[in-house]
Amino acid sequence: MCRLLAYLGSPVSLEHLLFKPEHSLIVQSYQPREMSSGVVNADGFGVGWYHSQKDTEPFIYKNTLPIWNDINLPSLSRYVESKCVLAYVRSATPGQAIDFANCQPFNYQQQLFIHNGRIENFRKTLHRKIRSILTPDFYEKINGNTDSEHIFALLLSQGQNNKHRPPEYALRNTLIALSEMAKRNQIEASANIIFSDGNRLIASRFATTSPAPSLYWLRDDPTFPNSVIIASEPLFIGNWNTCPENSIISVREDCDIQIEQI
Repeated sequence: MCRLLAYLGSPVSLEHLLFKPEHSLIVQSYQPREMSSGVVNADGFGVGWYHSQKDTEPFIYKNTLPIWNDINLPSLSRYVESKCVLAYVRSATPGQAIDFANCQPFNYQQQLFIHNGRIENFRKTLHRKIRSILTPDFYEKINGNTDSEHIFALLLSQGQNNKHRPPEYALRNTLIALSEMAKRNQIEASANIIFSDGNRLIASRFATTSPAPSLYWLRDDPTFPNSVIIASEPLFIGNWNTCPENSIISVREDCDIQIEQI
């Protein structure tokens, strides 16, 4: 299972967020504490962030190397500051290629997306079924072969079909559709998702069979004031809250948090 991290709040350096915490995402890549499958996250990584002042599409830095082997990331992390960051280290599902097309975050225009979880036996079960309900725009934008990218395409399709609804509605419909398809095919699926437009974070902790992959949130810690962090594992000792299973977590620009059951 991959490890996820998202931040929204006052501008912070990537170094402070990715490297400084005692159980940082770097440490989680080789010494995770709560992974339900796999041992390390050595199959690539990615970081996406938004400019602190300019209204531009997000920036993304990816590599197929383990995050601890990337010699450029430490210098880049000291230079970049952002109010909104999504990051991920990958533990590839067997049979899925380790290449840039399969590295997260995935993005579309202002949207960044990361996913931790799996669709059981994806290529033989839900691959065609998911593609059959995508809108043409997002069917054509799939470049890799992961279940994660297909879930993102399904989320974007749901958003396009429900333009006048909030993004939480599209995420809810996506998860319900996954659950129904998994049930019909007698398989398990899990989808801890975080996506953002740079102003909000919207996340889910979801699985068709309990327990769902771990997910936590933290608000206004003294180390990261005026902010919210969502992460697969706590980054340091603090007042971390466990996200309820089968729930959607919404974080607004003012860091207000709302949690709703699916």
